[in-house]
Amino acid sequence: MEHHEIRRPRILESEYLIRRPWLTARRDKLLMPNGNINPEFYVLEYPSWVNITALTEDGRFVMVRQYRHGLDMISTELCAGVVEDGEDPLDAAKRELLEETGYTGGQWSLQCVISGNPSTTNNLTYCYLAEGVIPTGTQHLDATEDIEVLTLSREELLDLMMADEMKQSLMLAPLWRYFYLNKTE
Repeated sequence: MEHHEIRRPRILESEYLIRRPWLTARRDKLLMPNGNINPEFYVLEYPSWVNITALTEDGRFVMVRQYRHGLDMISTELCAGVVEDGEDPLDAAKRELLEETGYTGGQWSLQCVISGNPSTTNNLTYCYLAEGVIPTGTQHLDATEDIEVLTLSREELLDLMMADEMKQSLMLAPLWRYFYLNKTE
């Protein structure tokens, strides 16, 4: 299969439409490599995110349940959060796990770095695996958070995923990766 050179468009104009703590939207006017103009290309700017596939010493998955307004549903998810300005993603992941679940410790490794939508968002999600975490504290939730912590067996989590109950693709990707790399006979 032949490949042709893919070139970046040139930004002719850029304008911020909204700049709020949880939503920043930018409209760019692009000169495409073929000479055409795309007058309205929208980009949502976000900070980096982290999520954590956390397993207890006895192999249970530490999960959270919380309300998600966009889909108006209670969602079972991995622990996740925002990387603060100047914060290392691994430090952010450890902080989020403690704040949301009260679990700490374990052996940490980076599973993958993914994008929710590289077409319209500018951030990355750092997906960590934390094996052997232990409950050492209590939750330290933000004023707007209401999070239930639960632990699921491998089979319970796979059943939840196979039943199409989990909707967050940025969490399903590292979970499917984990199960693929850690197959049981």
